[in-house]
Amino acid sequence: MTKSILLIGSNGQVGKELEQIVSSYGDVTSVARPIVDLAQPDNLRNFIRAKQPQIIINAAAYTAVDKAESEPELAIAINATAPLIIAQESQKLGAFLIHISTDYVFDGNGYRPYQETDVTNPLSVYGKTKLAGEKAIRETCAHHLILRTAWVYGTFGKSNFVKTMLRLGAERQELRVVADQIGSPTWAQDIATVIAQTIPQLTSEISGTYHYTNSGVASWYDFAVAIFEEAQQLGFPLKVERIVPITTTEYPTPACRPAYSVLACGKISAILGTYAPHWRQRLRQMLTDFKIGNED
Repeated sequence: MTKSILLIGSNGQVGKELEQIVSSYGDVTSVARPIVDLAQPDNLRNFIRAKQPQIIINAAAYTAVDKAESEPELAIAINATAPLIIAQESQKLGAFLIHISTDYVFDGNGYRPYQETDVTNPLSVYGKTKLAGEKAIRETCAHHLILRTAWVYGTFGKSNFVKTMLRLGAERQELRVVADQIGSPTWAQDIATVIAQTIPQLTSEISGTYHYTNSGVASWYDFAVAIFEEAQQLGFPLKVERIVPITTTEYPTPACRPAYSVLACGKISAILGTYAPHWRQRLRQMLTDFKIGNED
């Protein structure tokens, strides 16, 4: 029997990809602001009750990491309170809730990939509110899958690191990029694919928290160098000639970021029976798709 799926946040990087992929797994209702506003609890609650889905995928979040430092109330409303409401309604319906979280729940002081069971200690308002959302789901909804990911980029959405680098690289000859923060760049399409692949397996046995990123590690500097190497081969218009590695202290931001936030992804790999592709390979594919899309 076809499952009814409610996708919340269908206008974001991962949400747009989910909208295209998940439709083959069920009868999907896709919503985003202004139809459903996560900062308006009654609006959110009433919409879920009207639709009565069997699966809810929450791909929406407040992701402006630095801006969250000066807008904590809005970040709390979207990243903590809204997941609680979604979890409460999921529990009442007996629905399965899939929720996307972040590597920023960790402080980055580790030296090995973070396991799902490792102690969390977020450094920023964004990380703290995302962790609060996770806790609300765990305590409220029996059937849930929380998927932490990291360094997300894609062809959709207003901006991400790849799009920012391409824009700046077309305008400037020299760019300075942080080289002492380490993580795993992850293509939004791969996150959406993994979420879709879990849908046929959603049982109480797999409820819990999982990590998923593309494989391999990089600094933001490494990532930037790779973006320009791949973009140059694909014929993107670029002026950039030099990329200068700098430290986090040389590029101060309102929000503190984890220095090392590589996630261990063995748990989700065991469920799916596959390993994540390498970030460099997926970056090349994303840039290829992005260039073709812009030429249409």
